[in-house]
Amino acid sequence: MSDGARTRSSAPARGSRALKPKVAVKAPTDPVELLDQPVGLSGFAAASVLRRAGRRLGVERVRDLLFHLPRRYDDLREMRRLDDLHAAPDGVVVSARVRVTDIRVQQTFRRRVQVTTAFLADETGTAEATWFGRRFIERRLHTGDELIVSGKLKHRGFGIVFDDPEFQRADAASLLHVGRIVPVYRLTAGLTAARLRQAMREALDKAGYAYPEYLPSELRAAEDLPPITTALEHAHYPTSFEARDAALRRLAFDELLALQLGMVARRRARGRAHTAAIEVPDQRDHAIRVALEASLARKLGHEAPLTADQATAVAEIRGDLARPVPMLRLVQGDVGSGKTAVAAWALAAAALAGRQGALLAPTDLLARQHGNTVADLVADLGVPVTLLTGSLKGDARRKALEAIATGQAGIVVGTHALIQEAVSFADLALAVVDEQHRFGVDQRGALEAKATRGAPHVLLMTATPIPRTLGQVLYADLDVSTLHSAPAGRVPIRTGIRRPAELEGTWDKVREEAAADRRTFVVVPRIGPAAKAADAGEPDADPEGFFDDDELLDEDVETAWAAAAEAEYERLTDLLAPLRVGLVHGRLKPADRDAEMARFRDGDLDVLVGTTVVEVGVDVPDATMMVIEGAERFGLAQLHQLRGRVGRGTQASFCVLVSEAAEGTTEHERLKAVAATTDGFALAERDFELRREGDVLGLAQSGLPRLRVATLANAEHRELAARARGYAEDLVGEDGEAPSDPALVRELAGGWLRRVFSGDPASAA
Repeated sequence: MSDGARTRSSAPARGSRALKPKVAVKAPTDPVELLDQPVGLSGFAAASVLRRAGRRLGVERVRDLLFHLPRRYDDLREMRRLDDLHAAPDGVVVSARVRVTDIRVQQTFRRRVQVTTAFLADETGTAEATWFGRRFIERRLHTGDELIVSGKLKHRGFGIVFDDPEFQRADAASLLHVGRIVPVYRLTAGLTAARLRQAMREALDKAGYAYPEYLPSELRAAEDLPPITTALEHAHYPTSFEARDAALRRLAFDELLALQLGMVARRRARGRAHTAAIEVPDQRDHAIRVALEASLARKLGHEAPLTADQATAVAEIRGDLARPVPMLRLVQGDVGSGKTAVAAWALAAAALAGRQGALLAPTDLLARQHGNTVADLVADLGVPVTLLTGSLKGDARRKALEAIATGQAGIVVGTHALIQEAVSFADLALAVVDEQHRFGVDQRGALEAKATRGAPHVLLMTATPIPRTLGQVLYADLDVSTLHSAPAGRVPIRTGIRRPAELEGTWDKVREEAAADRRTFVVVPRIGPAAKAADAGEPDADPEGFFDDDELLDEDVETAWAAAAEAEYERLTDLLAPLRVGLVHGRLKPADRDAEMARFRDGDLDVLVGTTVVEVGVDVPDATMMVIEGAERFGLAQLHQLRGRVGRGTQASFCVLVSEAAEGTTEHERLKAVAATTDGFALAERDFELRREGDVLGLAQSGLPRLRVATLANAEHRELAARARGYAEDLVGEDGEAPSDPALVRELAGGWLRRVFSGDPASAA
């Protein structure tokens, strides 16, 4: 071969790119540096899996992995003899030390799923272990292996079977999956329970033992808390349940301390802020009230004075506005309790004082609804209301921006478009945030930053009644106005419980309501991907057998929930034909979801099928029926919120709770409580007794993240929160500056507590 030929053959082909060699990135050897290393570059055996799946779990750094805590613990310490298991009941989880005597692999005839069976023995008897669809089992097991197995027990004839058990070699240096207190973690697709436990063990060994202590020693001593390194070890791999409880108590205290430190700091910083007061003379206050009541009377067809609760809230807001310190008040009340009228009073007060008020809503559709409602409420005052949403284009948008910038727009209603850089207010004095848990702290702060004469007054609104015991902690730094009573003339909603087989009459009622030009919501229960995979004949969807609904991420649940809604939409489209059926769920684009809700509101649809995205939606006065399928799967407060979507007009309205829960069960008693009362605050208190606060507040709150360890439903944790408040008062400076302890400051700024410290309790309603 000539030199020229060799030269040509060694050059890259025309149009191709020379491939750069991959540069291996070594994980740092210093354990403290390793904490902030991306898990994909950690050097762990499961690094590649964690890189793909970790983001869905919120695990991006090694530090995040250490604080991905178990959702429960299985006690698999007791070793049972096989002969003794004949007397054990079906379904109990048991552990045994056994020897593999044979292995067989076959396929089921129905779905062609591979079944691996291991024949086991000890000195007292024999048993079998079966795995469906886990093809790697036959490669990991060999005749003669000594194992420890743990799994659910089944009786088959005269024999006993371990159903899809976990196993580990009996001579393993460290038992992770069997023969101990075993952590059970929240998982996501592509990450198995066994792989995650192995990664966690490696993270603890290489970085967890060196996690920097951040609590002052005197505080730890006063509360009798273990070191953070000990807490991490025992939170994942406890040697006893007493050690686990001590570890979780330490982590719960840390969360509550971070929460209280953030609240105290923000409260003190806000107390030092100044703003221009808004004086509302008696005559102006009276004029605004008269205008509101006249508007409500025109809408309802009868006199509609403000309720006592509304009048009290207005008086409280009036007092706040008159002070030179910016207001931060939450108005909470049931659906239909009149929160918008209270907000309209505040907005009108700002506008009539020659300043500006803005109302921020989470969706385009809700913003337009609020724009129309507020405009009607203040119509007699001559105050202009300007709408600004992302869908506003061209000349209409230009005119809105000009009116806001020049001050001609006394009241502005809009979506996230209000916080864009192009929006400039002449004199923003009041920011009202509706469904404020839908907005993060940064988003709300961006609106407040539009004010030019000091910090604006802030009024938050939520339709989720908050239990008193929870509010005492979460809202310790907020002023709260509560609207208990509904405006006069509100039609009570009749609520009944039906079994799925008893719905023929319900669907007849839906047809009857549609014939009268009235509409129906149908909410579907959530399901998990495990059930979906099984129904589709996909046995490998969960190769480790650890997926259950409680272990799935919200993202996984939302996807499966959307699929359930689509299936029910198809079924009801056929069943209720020729009625017009629509569909909404969390996986639709917001614009498409808003468009479908608008069609339902405007009468282009008779029935709207969906997930709980309908819980926060537009007013549909002609919606008179709410059918909630799988009602036992929802919290009491959420059932009440869903029920509040109907009964907004003058027609009789109905809520049907569909459930298979048997009479006398806890689930059925809970549904009976919903059917027996329309008091959302009473139901919220009852719900709080039964469920963690994160579930009471909703599935996916923004602002304050869901507490991982602490739960204010726990009396001991409420006591911890009260003591944490005392420590926070001592640690935070008078002007809201950070604690002086540098280790604690570093943890709050970049550690696992950052998400709680920087969260805003005002966003947790």
